[in-house]
Amino acid sequence: MIEVGASLPDATFSMIDNGDMKNPSTQDLFAGKKVVLFAVPGAFTPTCSEAHLPGYVALADKIKAKGVDDIICLSVNDAFVMHAWGKASNAEHITMVADGDASFSKAAGLSMETDGFGGTRSVRYSMLVDDGVVKALYLEDGGKFEVSDAETMLNAL
Repeated sequence: MIEVGASLPDATFSMIDNGDMKNPSTQDLFAGKKVVLFAVPGAFTPTCSEAHLPGYVALADKIKAKGVDDIICLSVNDAFVMHAWGKASNAEHITMVADGDASFSKAAGLSMETDGFGGTRSVRYSMLVDDGVVKALYLEDGGKFEVSDAETMLNAL
């Protein structure tokens, strides 16, 4: 599993940007930037939709005021689902990124198998990344939502 001080693995993501499909790389999203990345097991799922994403939406301005260039929400879903979830959640200040084949999540050691629920998914976490290097990592224990929330990240900045 990725640790503080490690560089993020190379991966290609997908996202909808201004109505167009984009496929940014790890380099595109993180190089030369201070980024808060948080990951959820699935778009539109209860904890993700009722607490995790809404917390970052509510505190996005305060987080960015601490010198953060971007806030990225990642899930092992497709770009269309992530885009729709972002729109439904008023997440205009959050970059909604799909790790559709879980290649990033697997390479970072942050994936889990959910079998019939949805297959390979991301575990729930948040991290602070500076120029592609992990500076802080808040990993949730299975089924928990205690340390990867926006308030914890804001307090750590």
